Amino acid sequence: MSHRANYARCSFQQHLGPSADSLDVSWAEFSGNRTDQVSFRVPTDAPVEPYVEMQVYDVSEFTHEIRVNGTELTGFDIAPGEGWQYWMDTIADTQLHQGENTIQFRRDRDTDDAFVVGTAVVHWKEPVD
Repeated sequence: MSHRANYARCSFQQHLGPSADSLDVSWAEFSGNRTDQVSFRVPTDAPVEPYVEMQVYDVSEFTHEIRVNGTELTGFDIAPGEGWQYWMDTIADTQLHQGENTIQFRRDRDTDDAFVVGTAVVHWKEPVD
């Protein structure tokens, strides 16, 4: 069976942190401990090999999480790094489904880390008819 690549771009531009002044990023909306849930559509009932790439700013801890359709991704989700970083994490095949899906970033509240989630791109392969 042949496959083609597909993707959905999810824009956040949200500042996660313990307080609005925890990071000087006036261009990002302060969201506290979690971003909004951003919705995206998957047009196939058989998505395979999904993953997410994300643009994040000033992450200091490994312990933050990403949730797809309300379920945490396995392992550590976002790598620490100063300034803007681009990171990738895998998604289990069973976490995406046909129709509307959601993605959300959650800050580990046990840390004083503050960071920005810019844009995330969710990728998958789908069968070609």
